[in-house]
Amino acid sequence: MKKLLALLLSATLLLTLLAACGAPSEGEQTDPEPTQTTEAEEPDTGDASKDDPRNQDEIGESELLVVSFGTSYNDSRRLTIGAIEGALEKAFPGYAVRRGFTSQIIIDHVKDRDGVTIDNVGQALDRAVANGVKTLVVQPTHLMNGLEYTDLVNELAQYSDAFEKVAVGQPLLTSDEDFQAVMTAITEATKEYDDGKTAICFMGHGTEADSNAVYAKMQTTLTEAGYANYYVGTVEATPSLDDVLAAVQKGEYERVVLMPLMIVAGDHANNDMAGEEEDSWKSTFEKAGYQVECVLKGLGELEAIQQIFVEHAQAAMDTLQ
Repeated sequence: MKKLLALLLSATLLLTLLAACGAPSEGEQTDPEPTQTTEAEEPDTGDASKDDPRNQDEIGESELLVVSFGTSYNDSRRLTIGAIEGALEKAFPGYAVRRGFTSQIIIDHVKDRDGVTIDNVGQALDRAVANGVKTLVVQPTHLMNGLEYTDLVNELAQYSDAFEKVAVGQPLLTSDEDFQAVMTAITEATKEYDDGKTAICFMGHGTEADSNAVYAKMQTTLTEAGYANYYVGTVEATPSLDDVLAAVQKGEYERVVLMPLMIVAGDHANNDMAGEEEDSWKSTFEKAGYQVECVLKGLGELEAIQQIFVEHAQAAMDTLQ
């Protein structure tokens, strides 16, 4: 059984590597956050005590480990990652839901600032071993099949002898059905702004690797479904802000609504998108003459997005039968 598990994990890793095409880390689901910011300079990100770090012991024999990049924005962490974890806990009462973050910088920042301890993936897996977990299901909240997902599968493979059964769920945007479901979720969430005079723009993180194609595919999915006033761009790749602005200017819009295409509304959403800096998306569209409204809500807040992760976790569990 253990040898078979190791082979399955190795096969999963190989397939992921092929799909990822060498993609770098997807900061698109959340953000690299400043490490040199003093407490006086840092914005109020909310009450950390309201968020459950899900690092408790007494897990039992079945665990559902939810792996996220992470964010130090406390309110957004609770309303997005925490909400996804809560939806998974409700859907699978037979599993103990626990949390693991992949960003050690964010883990350390939250620990130093708020005194809250969040496990990294290795610590979460060690906790599962120490608690005698036999069945482990890992569900990432990553946006795409990129290097972070590959790293997760690779790290999990090192624990192939530690559990009797292991399964890994897929990221948010994996199948064609996922793109359709995400499109429905984001258009439903923004339908109040869809008045014929408003361009609705979603800002992703972006990557220089081939996996960046998910943003173009999401744009195509929206356009082909008739959402001609919906636009998708990225902070660090293509389509760029300039690309999105040029596309919007081809229409006859009076207003622009901005929303992150990221699991959380963290540093990128609050600064690169909604900040007052001259080069932010908000400032750029205002200088172009548009009324601008920013919706600081991560995808993880949407129940429809949470349900996609539930379905992916269920599919992973089905492979254990």
